[in-house]
Amino acid sequence: MRIGIMGGTFNPVHNAHLIIAENAREEYSLDKVIFITGGNPPHKKSNVTAQHRFNMTRIAIKDNKFFTDDDFEINLSQKSYTVNTLRYLKDKYPCDDLFFIIGEDSLVNFKDWYMPEKILKMCSILVFPRVSHSGLADTIKKVKLHFEGNIMAVHSPIMEISSTDIRKRFKEGRTIKYLVPEGVIEYIKDNHLYKE
Repeated sequence: MRIGIMGGTFNPVHNAHLIIAENAREEYSLDKVIFITGGNPPHKKSNVTAQHRFNMTRIAIKDNKFFTDDDFEINLSQKSYTVNTLRYLKDKYPCDDLFFIIGEDSLVNFKDWYMPEKILKMCSILVFPRVSHSGLADTIKKVKLHFEGNIMAVHSPIMEISSTDIRKRFKEGRTIKYLVPEGVIEYIKDNHLYKE
């Protein structure tokens, strides 16, 4: 099987995450995409529990038969690093090809990730654009000068949707309709998230 991996803090998960995962799935003939909610990522802090973020992600993906989730990272007590998550997935899916989906902004900083060479030995990287398609090609080329492995572009529309903006809008009492799946909006309201 060809398995996509969509990792993120998902605080909250939003429609751009879903569109990017679906475009990557179609373009690279992925059999499924696993959403992995970051439990304790080394570079981000969250005032919403990992369980809440995982629950929202599960709600967001439930209508797509090609999407599934995994709670590996939210059950870790220590910091969650991509290389460790990939080791876990390689053990779980030893005969399958893994495709890790990231944004162009993450690829720019790839050299600063924990064990980037090992990450590229375990999976191919699919990169979606943040600025422009021509810029993405240059970014991929620069990273390939330093690392061996498969790094490929996802031809997805550039969407200016961010979890930070969604949290801000919600706190200010502004609409987040069409930015976030309806079920996730209901979950946020029912659990009184993002009020502070």
